Amino acid sequence: MSHFALRKTLNYNRSRVQKRFTLLFILQQTREQSTKECPKNAEDYEYIQKSKVPTMHFQASLPRLPIPKLEDSCRKYLDAQKPLLNEEQFAFTKTCVNQFLESEGQPLHKELLSIDKKNRHTSYISEYWFDMYLRDRQPLPINYNPMLVYSQETDKRYNDQLVKATNLVVSSIRFLKSLRAGILEPEVFHLNPKKSNTEFFRTFTGMLPSWLAWYGAFLLKAYPLDMSQYANLFNSTRIPEQGKDRISLDKSARHMVVMRGGHFYAFDILNQDGTIISPKKVAANLNFILQSKTSESESPVGILTGAERNQWAEARAHLSKIGNEEILKKIDSAAFVLVLDDQSIGDETNDEDYRKMVRHFLHGDGINRWFDKSFSLIITKDGFAGLNFEHSWGDGVAILRYFQDVKADITKNPWFRPEDRVLISNVNPQVESLKFNLDGKMKEIIQTEQEKYRKWVDSLSIAHMIYEGFGKEECKKFGVSPDAIMQLAFQLALYKQEGRSVATYESCSTSAFKHGRTETIRPCTEYTKAVCATMVNKDSGISAAELKKMIVDCSKAHTELVKNAAMGQGFDRHLFALKKMQEKLGKKTSLFEDPAYTAINQNILSTSTLSAPIVIAGGFGPVVPDGFGIAYMIQDKRLGAVVTSYSKHRSANDYVKNLQAAFEDIHKVMATP
Repeated sequence: MSHFALRKTLNYNRSRVQKRFTLLFILQQTREQSTKECPKNAEDYEYIQKSKVPTMHFQASLPRLPIPKLEDSCRKYLDAQKPLLNEEQFAFTKTCVNQFLESEGQPLHKELLSIDKKNRHTSYISEYWFDMYLRDRQPLPINYNPMLVYSQETDKRYNDQLVKATNLVVSSIRFLKSLRAGILEPEVFHLNPKKSNTEFFRTFTGMLPSWLAWYGAFLLKAYPLDMSQYANLFNSTRIPEQGKDRISLDKSARHMVVMRGGHFYAFDILNQDGTIISPKKVAANLNFILQSKTSESESPVGILTGAERNQWAEARAHLSKIGNEEILKKIDSAAFVLVLDDQSIGDETNDEDYRKMVRHFLHGDGINRWFDKSFSLIITKDGFAGLNFEHSWGDGVAILRYFQDVKADITKNPWFRPEDRVLISNVNPQVESLKFNLDGKMKEIIQTEQEKYRKWVDSLSIAHMIYEGFGKEECKKFGVSPDAIMQLAFQLALYKQEGRSVATYESCSTSAFKHGRTETIRPCTEYTKAVCATMVNKDSGISAAELKKMIVDCSKAHTELVKNAAMGQGFDRHLFALKKMQEKLGKKTSLFEDPAYTAINQNILSTSTLSAPIVIAGGFGPVVPDGFGIAYMIQDKRLGAVVTSYSKHRSANDYVKNLQAAFEDIHKVMATP
């Protein structure tokens, strides 16, 4: 979820907390001190940050994710169903919900509350959410793994593949070491950064014990976020197993794995004493790999990580059986996987090259990928860099923090310069080549999976659009939420295309709570449906002023939905947990047997944003075969989206054309005096 949403949602009842404090005198006794940034010298080469507030300082005092009242969830669920059902369907669904509220759901809700009370160290959704991800047998790429692409460096010399790879590796390990040492700045959302994102804030909260620290931040209108997911950012991987995968973590490993042409290499990035190897050694090792004359692998094992999970589990078991267990462990335990591709993207301002870039980082041809790793850092021959990350271990908040901090470091503090290339010729590379032992059966499996993968990714349609001149600034002037305008446009585009409203998902972080994951915002509302019907029907007789008011009402309703979701007061995760509780107890209820419940969770429009100036592309696949995956960005003066769909079911190109028209229509109405 974008930060502007939290700004409107995290305003707790401040007076309740203030009464608990007699510590305000500390504010007058502390003095301003500078958080230690890492100056560019050998002594501080090891860390990307040296925060005076320990990384996990706020974790112990984070508030717990609330379980909504059953009646509230039922009411909000019915509100979300109204624009999707006809009168007869809605009447039936209402009957099912009433029965659930009055009888069937009560024991489930009571049991959920009881279990939550016994597990105060976590959230009620955490275990269910991990389980949901790890049990799904669908392939990871497109279905689950999102991607992000960095903007290029302004000094083109630093976009050289070797130079960029070296700097990204060094900065990544500096981030890792700061995280592990507990000196990475805690993740905090500041309602008013000018007043709270200060050394005064850090000194004050840093002096409080961990069990009080969150409350101290709260007094200053700042909200520390959950950082439990960061543990699995490095040295982590998802292991395929029959029925349910597992996450493996090995913090003792000191190496990283590099892929090129479907081949695997490894080298230590930490010395035995835990210090980072020099930038020249990193560069020498990477240069050795880049200069290797080895042709592309004829049997790329990495393609198997893009297979159906049970099939990959079976294939992996065979790989281990024929003598590859140590290589697999080497990949699994690596800090991360660096992917060096021999393909070039071209010019990201060219539409064709932009779509090529999205495809390349979202799925590629699967030959030079290992989709199971917590994240893979991918760098093309012409220096485009980005991430493809596995989703079960964590969400966008953690990955975006790493993404942004590393970008800032390589831009402001590059440890390897283009002119340093001449210095690596005297450095002896220390690279281990990881060669899989493959029998005839394994080679046949790999070939089969390659063919399946190629057909699958070829069926994916990708389109994108940028709407210039309408962004955050003008939305604020109009008095509407930029996110609400984006979501209204998504509804209007579909309405133009198909004349109906459909189940829609917008991701919202609940990281303001301990072990929070995400909640669903349901942006398809009666308000958006009314606006869409009016704008499509040119003879509605509604004036521009009335239509503008309808859009403002849409924005208000959407802002309330965002507020509820961010505060853990949506309905989706609550009902999801109750359904899991029902399955565990072997019961059936009218609400979950209702076809409308299945339908609302078949999200035709799946949307999410990770807006940041350094992101030039982001994307993910549709969550249902006949749906659209919409990754969108909101900037000061422009709005944009990357849209994916399967060509057999829906056209991403047609949708984007309608989305462009939707933006134009909405902008015209809002700009009318």
